[in-house]
Parts: sequence; structure tokens; C-alpha cells
Amino acid sequence: MTLTHDLQRITAFLTELPHARALSMRVESFGNASAALSMPYDTRFVGDPATGVIHGGAVSALMDTTCAGAVMAHPEHPLSTATIDLRIDYMRSATPGQRITARAECHHITRHVAFVRAVAYDADETRPVATATATFTVERAP
Repeated sequence: MTLTHDLQRITAFLTELPHARALSMRVESFGNASAALSMPYDTRFVGDPATGVIHGGAVSALMDTTCAGAVMAHPEHPLSTATIDLRIDYMRSATPGQRITARAECHHITRHVAFVRAVAYDADETRPVATATATFTVERAP
């Protein structure tokens, strides 16, 4: 597959997911078993009106989708994938008003399972908002 085809594939993937559209996710980078997706700050997804902090569920959706993207970007090109397990450690609240970006890497893939690590951050890339480890199903061509 070519990089153009891969980029079209992840863009189509985001377009098909209602939550990705609702969160206005966009592709920052994609390829070689890694993906980076981001979402803008949106007051519709504030979890605490007193502070303006984005709800952890929105961050979780971004990280899960980015991890799936990393599996799709693996050189073995699985046909599809689904989350088996996702563990997220929230390190701090994202800064209100800032875009949140998640970067994920599929660091190991077996015949049926992919293993992924991810980090999410806002403008301060030195202080993660959250980290994640995940496993995903791998569907291959017959």
C-alpha cells in the first residue's frame, strides 16, 4: 500500500466514526505503525463547567481511536481492528482552550493481537495529559 492510500484509509476511518466526527478529530500523522490524531477544544465536551476542563471520556475516545489508527498503520496492513483492552492513566487535566493530540505506536503484532502504547498532550508536550496501553484484534486477509 502507498502512503496516499494509507492516508485515505485513516481519513475514511475517521469519517465513518460518529464520535470522531463529533470530536472533530483530524489526522496529524499516519504511517509505519504509528498515528497521531488531534481534537480541538470544544465547550460541548467540558466535564467541569467551573474549570472548563475537557471530560476524560473525550480524551479516552481520542486515545482509543489513535491506537486503532496505529494498528491500521502497521506495515502488515490488517484489514480491520477492534479494541480488546485499553488502560488509560490520566496524569493531569488538559489545559482549557488547547487542542489535545494523541500519538500511538503499534510496537508488536501477532497473528491475532496488536499491542499499542500512546500518549496524549496539549500544547505542553513535556507534560502528558494521559498515557495508554492497549491491545487490539487483528483481522487479516484470507
